[in-house]
Amino acid sequence: MRDPGLSQAIEAAGGVAQLARKLGIAQPSVSNWNRVPAERVVAVEAITGVSRLKLRPDLYGERAMVEDIDPVDHGRAQEYALLATLLSGAPTKSLLAQLGQLRGDETTLGRAHAVLAAAAGGTDAMSVEREYFALFVGLGRGELLPYASYYLTGFLNERPLSRLREDLFALGIERAEANCEPEDHAAILCEIMAGLAGGRFPAPPAAQRQIFEKHIAPWMGRLFADIERAAGARFYRSVGLLGRQFLDVEAEAFTLAN
Repeated sequence: MRDPGLSQAIEAAGGVAQLARKLGIAQPSVSNWNRVPAERVVAVEAITGVSRLKLRPDLYGERAMVEDIDPVDHGRAQEYALLATLLSGAPTKSLLAQLGQLRGDETTLGRAHAVLAAAAGGTDAMSVEREYFALFVGLGRGELLPYASYYLTGFLNERPLSRLREDLFALGIERAEANCEPEDHAAILCEIMAGLAGGRFPAPPAAQRQIFEKHIAPWMGRLFADIERAAGARFYRSVGLLGRQFLDVEAEAFTLAN
């Protein structure tokens, strides 16, 4: 039986098939959900407008919120969640409107936010959906393959994925059965980091650094640089810039924490 949050999301999306299409996953995957998987909450919220509090109150309700999260970690969690959303599927009209309201500042990330806002304001949902399909899905395959295994070995589902699964298992982070993407997809890794930084996943303080240095730093910066240079990238060029700049800030912060 579907929980109320999932039912509301399906109705808002126009049905199971439409929600699956907008998420970029197979319809049977959504049909098999009893509730929205943790790693899909941010994307479903962006697509449907149904708040994460309604989608997964167990994760985002008052009892689930961690009161002592440092404001810096909260901001990091939001940044990772935004990247997870944009990498998991094309932004909707409503999300593009929200991105268009971003305001930058003179910091590196602030300028990247301003570029993203300008890109969001200069496009439309249909154009970005076509762009996302060409970049990451394609007919057979997209221009880019956003997986750690591919970037580190040249093949999919290789040793980097199994190492990641071992580390996630040790942290008690389980893969949602209905998720058809392997855990080394860039969107899922960003969602995991959002959960760790935001306190949704109970884990020792060293877990964030472990996941970042072992499973993100060795390759994801190259992915974002490739997105910036991709022939088919227009809106997503700004996403590549934001991701690359943010990972540089993260890497420096973890180095200074030595």
